[in-house]
Amino acid sequence: MEIHIWSDVVCPWCYLGKRRFERALATFDHRDAVRVAHRSFQLDPSKPRHETSNRRAMLKAKYHLSDGQVQEMDGKMERMAAAEGLPFHLTDAGTTGNTLDAHQLLHLAKDRAVQDVVLERLYRAYFTEQRSLFDRDSLVELGADAGLDPTEARQVLEHDSYVDAVTADVNEARSLGVSGVPFFVIAGRYGVSGAQSTDVFSEALARAWEEGATAS
Repeated sequence: MEIHIWSDVVCPWCYLGKRRFERALATFDHRDAVRVAHRSFQLDPSKPRHETSNRRAMLKAKYHLSDGQVQEMDGKMERMAAAEGLPFHLTDAGTTGNTLDAHQLLHLAKDRAVQDVVLERLYRAYFTEQRSLFDRDSLVELGADAGLDPTEARQVLEHDSYVDAVTADVNEARSLGVSGVPFFVIAGRYGVSGAQSTDVFSEALARAWEEGATAS
């Protein structure tokens, strides 16, 4: 059973949703028959690559929030993440930007069979360690931490080897009507939007498996 997950590496809900889904998958009786593919989605593709901005300033402008409201929102997110074992550190402002190169790295990781490991490394780097995901030196180093060859990773980024693959993922998401992430497509028949509870993911997995078994 195939599961496709559209996400962006600077989306806190995506990291939270990934962990909740993994908890559901860990208790799923047929988990060994499940194959997960992480798909690209860009929250801000219009921003020039390698140009970053203050994350909190972006949130204030995008959602018309005050400093206090952004701080409250970050605090709530940190508490929710902590409940899932994820040590988010959002109190410092941090930066945000175009994630095209990070997604290119994830497509390379998919081809090298280490996609989940690399995605986890990028999430932890951004939300826990406050590392940059917007310059090539940082991405190459993080990829190497997760098992990618640094020379190959740099070549991929310098030559934009996976831009078309990232674009194809984004276009497929649009064709499905996806406007926000995370978005999960289970067995090609069930769509789950957002960082739902582990129980919701467990129910969706069981239903998709049962219907697939009935159809076959």
